[in-house]
Amino acid sequence: MAMRRIYSEIKGKKVKELPAYIKSTFSVETVKTSVRKSLDNYNDKYIQTSSVDPLLHICFGGMAFSYLVALPNERRHLEHQQHAKEHGGH
Repeated sequence: MAMRRIYSEIKGKKVKELPAYIKSTFSVETVKTSVRKSLDNYNDKYIQTSSVDPLLHICFGGMAFSYLVALPNERRHLEHQQHAKEHGGH
């Protein structure tokens, strides 16, 4: 949703106006405020309600992170296997 909002705001601007807009939108203070607000909202929605969802978020996030970390190694193995198959290797 945030990306949609940013896109709709950028869409109406001229190229010369973009650097100033991006600099003001993604300044350190703006990002800090946004992250703090997001964490407060998450705390209110999940932590304060004693929901089990944060545990699920950690589990699924850990699985996704593990998959993304292992992906380059797996791709190398698959490329090596394909190369060996094409050239009659082991």
